[in-house]
Amino acid sequence: MKTIRKVGVLELCNNSASGLSEQAIGYLERKQYVGVTPQAVAVWCRQLGYDTYYATYYGSGDPRDTLPRDLDLVFISTYSNAAPLACALSKAYRLEGTRTVCGGPHAKSYPRDALRYFDLVVLDCDKDLIADILCDRFAPESIVSSPAPYAELPTIEERLPEIRASVFWQGHPSAFSLLPTLASTGCPYACNFCSEWNRPYRMFSLERVAEDLRFASLHLPGVKLMFYDPNFGVRFDEMLRVFESVPAGRRSPFAMQTSLTNVRQPGRLQRLHEAHCVGIGPGLESWTENYQKVGRHSTTAYEKMNDAVEQMHALHECAEYIQVNFMFGLDSDLGDEPFELTKEFLRRTPYLYPTLNIPVAFGGTPLYRDLLKEGRILKAMPFSFYWAPYLTLILKNYDALAYYRHMADLYSLLVSGEMERRRLTANAPSWVKAVNAYRHFASSDLLAIFRKIVHRLETDRDFRLFHAGQSQILPPDYVRVYKQRLGRYSELMPVEDGRPMFEGDEGPAVSVPRLEPQRDGTPHGSEPAAACV
Repeated sequence: MKTIRKVGVLELCNNSASGLSEQAIGYLERKQYVGVTPQAVAVWCRQLGYDTYYATYYGSGDPRDTLPRDLDLVFISTYSNAAPLACALSKAYRLEGTRTVCGGPHAKSYPRDALRYFDLVVLDCDKDLIADILCDRFAPESIVSSPAPYAELPTIEERLPEIRASVFWQGHPSAFSLLPTLASTGCPYACNFCSEWNRPYRMFSLERVAEDLRFASLHLPGVKLMFYDPNFGVRFDEMLRVFESVPAGRRSPFAMQTSLTNVRQPGRLQRLHEAHCVGIGPGLESWTENYQKVGRHSTTAYEKMNDAVEQMHALHECAEYIQVNFMFGLDSDLGDEPFELTKEFLRRTPYLYPTLNIPVAFGGTPLYRDLLKEGRILKAMPFSFYWAPYLTLILKNYDALAYYRHMADLYSLLVSGEMERRRLTANAPSWVKAVNAYRHFASSDLLAIFRKIVHRLETDRDFRLFHAGQSQILPPDYVRVYKQRLGRYSELMPVEDGRPMFEGDEGPAVSVPRLEPQRDGTPHGSEPAAACV
């Protein structure tokens, strides 16, 4: 093995865009979907003395053009929907002698699938683990992990080169730039579809959070901070005191996702407003489940919807932008009710824009375990389809046609002239109206796909059989979409290779222990690159 000197870190935020509409969505939206961990890996590589290059890919051009071609090793972080593209890129790099490491959400959900095409697959990581990888202390084709997730994140100042290269425009922030950061990991709730279901809540060092807030207020004034915490503000008072330590006139605007339970207590919304919170993403998920996340007991789904409307009105007084997250098709959903309640909710809260999710059984979650056991996962469906508007499961209470009709009907309301007029006339600042207008455009594209799938289910028997789990032949329409998503790399990753390997089919993934320390006793992760020679 040659000595590693030149390292790349590539985060895939999107697949290859196949048209102007997809390119616009990639440029305006996916560009902002950068993760914190890939930036941390780039910082650690640089601190360890390696020649480090970091890039993100959001759908335009060739992903490999974002990095030098003569890398010794490349880390590729990906969500599952871009995993086939990541695997194709790994093939291309390995053909040229570059070692490849897969990380990110897909690696954690489906490590054995990723290992088919990568030299190493990383579950959790920290700086020590990255140092061991760069010093070649793991056998090839290993699944590796740090003993625990990293306890500290490089500061915004340390990550600034990566931030400029990703969410800024030509090195400068724009009105739509979102600076990614974290104040905590884990969640106190155990939603069966969530990858954080078994990760205990842990707050990062408040001193480090305060350092980030001070740096942003002084050197990046007005740039919005996006906290990617799975559930921000679980320890609300401690966290808000850190925000309040920054003088009122210098506080950076920020957005976060949280449970309504965290903000229900009197005075908390006012404190968030004064801390300069401009965006809140409460997760309602379902009208029939997760009542505890709303923070008030409701005996019926209708009561929960009414209570949620009242809380949205209160949030609207505090934050300029509200995005509510829903999930449709859970086993508790039945008939028209979840969709009709959502319609009424949207009509009564025109100032917000929802995210209407389709359930996906990500590896490692209770939902995945149960549906795999019950044979309700469409195993021939490549990971490219693991996001809306595609259904990769056999639902309990809806056949595919009934479900897609409901979703198309819901999206028809979402992008209707009625709703668009009400959003434009709602009490909201101009930047929120601009974001909502863009999301209207993106949702219109999704509606078109929903309607095409409805038509295909109505007219194509083989398509219906596939979605009923009675055929393992991927429909030609999906084969075409798969190839479009891989673009020029579709020949390197034919659809046969894109068929997933599921955890459970091959047994659980096992983390590989690190190799023995160097003979001179040098601690792992403490040496610069030269010490690995």
